[in-house]
Amino acid sequence: MDLERIEKNIKALLDEIGEDTSREGLERTPHRVAKAYEFLTQGYKKDIKKLVNGAIFEEKYDEMVIVKDIDFYSMCEHHLLPFYGKVHIAYVPDGKIIGLSKLPRIVDVFARRLQVQERLTQEIADTLDDILKPKGIAVVAEGYHMCMMMRGVEKQNSITTTSAVHGLFKEDARTRSEFLNLINTKKI
Repeated sequence: MDLERIEKNIKALLDEIGEDTSREGLERTPHRVAKAYEFLTQGYKKDIKKLVNGAIFEEKYDEMVIVKDIDFYSMCEHHLLPFYGKVHIAYVPDGKIIGLSKLPRIVDVFARRLQVQERLTQEIADTLDDILKPKGIAVVAEGYHMCMMMRGVEKQNSITTTSAVHGLFKEDARTRSEFLNLINTKKI
């Protein structure tokens, strides 16, 4: 990523909207924005195999595993505005489990890219399906989109929910229902 080039473009953008980029509050803004975009798009540089780092374990456990309320922050590819929320992941192992901390890390890889929530949800499900080859995988994402809240329709309380289901979760309504009930239960 060429941070110097991004800084020049941000300065040009600020000039174009009528700001004085030499005033104290904006002098370092192009640099800060470039560094922010470097952080917010770091998912492009992440390698899932390196991230998982062998944290796949043989285990005879064959009941549902759920990690819910995983916070995510992403950037809408349509307006370059943030969207954020929670991701809930479940899988039914078929001889292999993954280290639990890897699930939020995988969410972050895909959230730290320019995104749409639909693709974010599907990429998480597809990746875990590929890595674990479980009997089933389910991912639900719930998000607040600044492009709907700050501009356009200006609806501050609308939540977008997306899902991706594979295997048992797609084929068996009872398994899917159990997952949806469990992610909606009260916290500890």
